[in-house]
Amino acid sequence: MKAFVFPGQGAQFSGMGKDLYDFSTLAKERFAQADEVLGFSISDTMFNGSIDDLKQTKVTQPAVFLHSVILAEILKDSLSPDMVSGHSLGEFSALVVAGGVTFEDGLKLVSARANAMQAACEATPSTMAAVLGLDNNIVEDICKNTDGNVVAANYNCPGQIVISGDVAAVESACQALKDAGARRALLLPVGGAFHSTFMEPAREKLAAAIEETSIAKLSCPIFQNVSASAETDISTIRKNLVAQLTAPVKWTQSMEAMLAYGASSVTEVGPGNVLQGLFKKLDRSFPTSSAKITS
Repeated sequence: MKAFVFPGQGAQFSGMGKDLYDFSTLAKERFAQADEVLGFSISDTMFNGSIDDLKQTKVTQPAVFLHSVILAEILKDSLSPDMVSGHSLGEFSALVVAGGVTFEDGLKLVSARANAMQAACEATPSTMAAVLGLDNNIVEDICKNTDGNVVAANYNCPGQIVISGDVAAVESACQALKDAGARRALLLPVGGAFHSTFMEPAREKLAAAIEETSIAKLSCPIFQNVSASAETDISTIRKNLVAQLTAPVKWTQSMEAMLAYGASSVTEVGPGNVLQGLFKKLDRSFPTSSAKITS
């Protein structure tokens, strides 16, 4: 069974999507549509902007979404997933590719999500840090016993967790994690504490947008970040999309669940190959690939 997975924020790069635009009439139409929906030329930022231009959450998220979904549409005839999943933002790309929401509605949701998250980041200083080389329970216990607000936010693969919270608490937790034997505990260059209670104002805004968006029956199950299980029920999918903003990304658990469900290969659809690397951390022999256009 084929699993198709979609990357999240952090996969962006300068010039992203220009190859798709040059290759396909459909891509040209989609980028023009995106510029109109968003009210600014995201295509120009993606093709010609600097990496700093692409770092803004309100730009990054729609840019990664567009790259993933347009690539998937170009390759539609050769893409036939038996299951889909996406890391954080990538869950919205997965939802579109599985037929749950339209391209335009998906883009509007991602834009609403990005703007709400950026506003939440600007309202309260907060940050995230990557932790390598410790078991989940040790990281969770140290976060729990650190003064301030800090939580495990991304379970990326065995031995790799991202923590999220207020700046002082994250810095304090990093020191405690190093003392506990972490190989690394490194602050990340992000705008704020994603997947924590700091995103509650954004969650409330996104909830309203998701409630107004039509979601159709999916062509295959989606493994969602919140539940790390195969979801097909529309009301559950809707609820999990909202909860995702303040809940941890259970990516390790999602990968394990996809393998248990019968995934025999995984194809990463979108910029980068980070998710393939995370699957390899589970099983070095597991077949992974990147979706690519060929002239």
